[in-house]
Parts: sequence; C-alpha cells; structure tokens
Amino acid sequence: MKPIVKQGAMAEKDNRAAVWKLEVDYELATLYEAMEQKDETQIEISKRKLERLRKEWIRLYG
Repeated sequence: MKPIVKQGAMAEKDNRAAVWKLEVDYELATLYEAMEQKDETQIEISKRKLERLRKEWIRLYG
C-alpha cells in the first residue's frame, strides 16, 4: 500500500511543478510589462508573487 501512496504523492508533486512553471512564466511576463510601463505598483505585486513561488519551489524540491 505504501508504494501506491508514494506514487500518488510523486504524481501530485509533478503536476504541481508543471502548474508552478506556468505561474512563474506568467508572472515574469507580467513583471516585464510592468517594468516597461514603469508601473511601480504592479512591479511590487509581481515581485511578491515571484518570491512566494520561489519559496514554494524550495518547499517542494529543497
């Protein structure tokens, strides 16, 4: 039973990693646009989101 549960956890982790990568790509694009437009508010929001995503990656794979 334990190997089945472990496989399920690994699959869930892999799925989360795929979604995580999409979120990072989107947020980097948003940050780039904000920097081009000199939108300081959006820059700070994007930086905070990217920091949260960085911490999540460390928690998943650290």
